Amino acid sequence: MKSAVENLTPTRVKLTVDVTADELKPSIEKAYTTIGSQVQIPGFRKGKVPAKLIEQRFGRAAVIQEAVNEALPELYTNAIVENDVKVLGQPEVDITEFPLEDGAGLSFTAEVDIRPEITLPAFDTLEVEVEPIEVSDADIDERIAELRERFGTLESVERKAKKGDFVTIDLSATIDGNEIDAVSGVSYEIGSGTMLDGLDEALTGLKAGEETTFTSPLAGGEHEDENAECTVKVESVKVRELPELDDEFAQLASSFDTIDELKADLRAEVERTKRFEQGVQARDKVLEVLLEQLDIPVPESIVTEEVTNHLEGENRLDDDEHRAEVTESTRQQVATQLLLDEIVEKHEIQVGQDELIEYLIMSAQQYGMDPNTFAQALDAQGQVPAIMGEVARRKALATVLESATVKDTAGNVVDLNAAVDTGDDEDEDEAQAADGENATPVASEDADADAADKPAKKAAAKKTTTKAASKKTATKKVAAPAEAADADSAEAAEKPAKKAAAKKTAAKKTATKTAAKKTAAKKTAKKAVDGE
Repeated sequence: MKSAVENLTPTRVKLTVDVTADELKPSIEKAYTTIGSQVQIPGFRKGKVPAKLIEQRFGRAAVIQEAVNEALPELYTNAIVENDVKVLGQPEVDITEFPLEDGAGLSFTAEVDIRPEITLPAFDTLEVEVEPIEVSDADIDERIAELRERFGTLESVERKAKKGDFVTIDLSATIDGNEIDAVSGVSYEIGSGTMLDGLDEALTGLKAGEETTFTSPLAGGEHEDENAECTVKVESVKVRELPELDDEFAQLASSFDTIDELKADLRAEVERTKRFEQGVQARDKVLEVLLEQLDIPVPESIVTEEVTNHLEGENRLDDDEHRAEVTESTRQQVATQLLLDEIVEKHEIQVGQDELIEYLIMSAQQYGMDPNTFAQALDAQGQVPAIMGEVARRKALATVLESATVKDTAGNVVDLNAAVDTGDDEDEDEAQAADGENATPVASEDADADAADKPAKKAAAKKTTTKAASKKTATKKVAAPAEAADADSAEAAEKPAKKAAAKKTAAKKTATKTAAKKTAAKKTAKKAVDGE
């Protein structure tokens, strides 16, 4: 087989392939066998029909067509390997010579999108600037307020309802005198705006036992957006009573004995969360700098396909303004993916089984699925290679970030490892106890890092940033399940109540301090980069 490649654009090539009659002969013989096994001809057993009879009955063209269909995928693949072409998507194949005559060969061309050539800069020359970490009293007050609300109690009051009150209501909606929907005994906070438009205004000023009517568009169902006559009756009015901010509250809401201890712990927690956010900011800016430095050509056919699929899903194919926005965003996403794939290849980044399992477990949790069921579903859909590609891209971005220089706006160099070093021993013991089921993936990651001869702090930095790349690299071509950013942010802001378990383990600290610190560091790192 002879093959040649012609560059049409930086992102598209044309392969020309010529196959001799001798090379095609095995496929033609196989085609006779295939057709013979599918037909029944009197006087011959199935699969034993002579080739000449098959050709007489069905024509040589049918046989050659079967042979070409069978041979073409392998021939195309061989041409790709021979010419070292990094293809994207499916080719457009055109058969230029069809071997109808004996002794004739097969010739075809295939146009396909490819990964463009990208010359990567030295990562240690990259420098980005992030916001400094500032923990204010207002940050602590906000956390305290959230805790007080969680431990608050609802007390009935005999007065008119107002914003912030909790009311128990009966609510019904009618259209043209016909009841569309009705609920009773529903608890609702006035001012939250989580139910019907106009409900907050209707409830304000009512006492228990009173009712009123108002008009509101329905939010769902077959009558969505239709105006309905709504009747609401107040069964009770309650106000949230917040606990006093004293040592007794600290003991109620956490394992701490004094309010000062609780505030100190919250301050450390806020600082960790902001370090996580700083790491995410650094990641985004490093990627932005790389994309600005490298003018990466993007295959327009892939962009067009992605945009069309997106707009079809939203039923907005005719919205030109929205199309322009989606096109720009998609082009940026594809360029990001191409860049990270180049880093994966040039730096020979591999994805270990434990890293894949860890990613699948994390994604399954975000989807509320059993990890085994989630993994089986992905395998059935043929998505495992795409998932491995996604994990590799995360590691690629981590490779860049650990080499780049990160400074805050005051000119201070930011140590991204600080995000995994700020947890106290209590947090470390708690992380080890609460997340024991994840110990195997964590330990395996450490082994992988050691095997790769990475310095300890560099390995920690890489773990801090590994999970950061997902949102930047998600296109449909290789789409991994989208990350639940809010859930991760909530996870990063661990509750003081959870930290209580750590305080009870003081007797074990000395014996487990080293192992606990490594476990907590990796758990903290994951949260840091997923806190988007």
